[in-house]
Amino acid sequence: MPTLPNLSEPIITVNLTVHRNIWMRYNAAKIPNYLLIQFRGRLRPVVLFESWPLIGTSGAKLNFSNIRHVFPDSARVNKLGHLELGGIDVVSLVNEFDTPLYVYCEETLRNRSREFLDSFSSLYPKTRVVYAAKAYLGPSLARLVQDMGLGMDVVSGGELGVAQLVEFKAEEIFFHGNNKSLVELEQALQYGIGYIVVDNMHELGVLQSLAYKMDRLQKILVRVNPGVDPHTHSYTTTGILDSKFGFPLSTGQAELAINQARSSTNLDLCGIHFHLGSPIFEVEPYTQAINIVLQFLTKIKNVEDWFQVFSPGGGFAIAYTQSQIPPRPSDYARAIVGSLVKGCAEYGLRQPELVIEPGRSITGPAGVAIYSVGAIKEIPSVRIYSSVDGGMGDNIRPALYGANY
Repeated sequence: MPTLPNLSEPIITVNLTVHRNIWMRYNAAKIPNYLLIQFRGRLRPVVLFESWPLIGTSGAKLNFSNIRHVFPDSARVNKLGHLELGGIDVVSLVNEFDTPLYVYCEETLRNRSREFLDSFSSLYPKTRVVYAAKAYLGPSLARLVQDMGLGMDVVSGGELGVAQLVEFKAEEIFFHGNNKSLVELEQALQYGIGYIVVDNMHELGVLQSLAYKMDRLQKILVRVNPGVDPHTHSYTTTGILDSKFGFPLSTGQAELAINQARSSTNLDLCGIHFHLGSPIFEVEPYTQAINIVLQFLTKIKNVEDWFQVFSPGGGFAIAYTQSQIPPRPSDYARAIVGSLVKGCAEYGLRQPELVIEPGRSITGPAGVAIYSVGAIKEIPSVRIYSSVDGGMGDNIRPALYGANY
């Protein structure tokens, strides 16, 4: 049997060849790019690719040579025809934990973390890699992230609570979000996190007032909006003018926010952040946005007094289908570092600390979701529908914005 490749994130509909060569469509839920189907008493591995048969029943061999890039590093098919992850037969996991079941490959998580660390730090030693916890977070993963030397980007009090639970280093935490509550900001200040990324004028005022009452000096980054289209889905595009995130450069609001942050007695403005969207399969939006933001900074009075940190966010893509070949971390690193170094030299800016925020690009390729088929409905001469024990609550992406797997 050929070995299985690298995995990615969710699957939603599955086509496969099954008993009597009948096409089956499986309406699945949030599953990273690999699915096991229990069909007629047998647990069979299935991969989602529209209109592309990958597996038959009884003893059919699996051909994954063309989709090796969407599976976890440790995945393989054993002599029984079962998927193994990290040397563990997935059938044994199903027997113990039932389905639906999510499994993450630690080897892949570590490999992807190391790849981002090495790719960026080799070109730009002043790089901090911060894991974007919104991709997935649990106590075990939080410990692994810290063990790998990554920081953490959180977007809620719940995610910050997980970090606190495992005693994650407070100074390595960045708190994002466009609608942080007063309770969440107080939680962040009490834990002493490294940076709060300020997203709007309301937050700027609330945070200054709270920090003053708590007698804290809180480091912040100002999130700006460079007005760059990353060529991803409109629902996940966050760097254009019409976005709920960040202070637009073109309207003068970014400059106003920087000036107000600089005059706030209990806020220490340390740098700039932006995030264009996700997933971004091209490097050009990063280079374009970096140049725009650095050029903007030359218009800010005394920028050299506070410009210490620069973050172009994350949004790094992963493969969901056979045809998708995303840039490697090294490709993103060359583009981002090259643009930052060139821009700083061109505009006379001191080279800041670079902060990048990979999320799905670390956990997506490592995740496996396992479901079982339940009801089967046949419409003669039309289609056979099979239902699995998951739903839109597990993966809203296909229904929300037509994601394909």
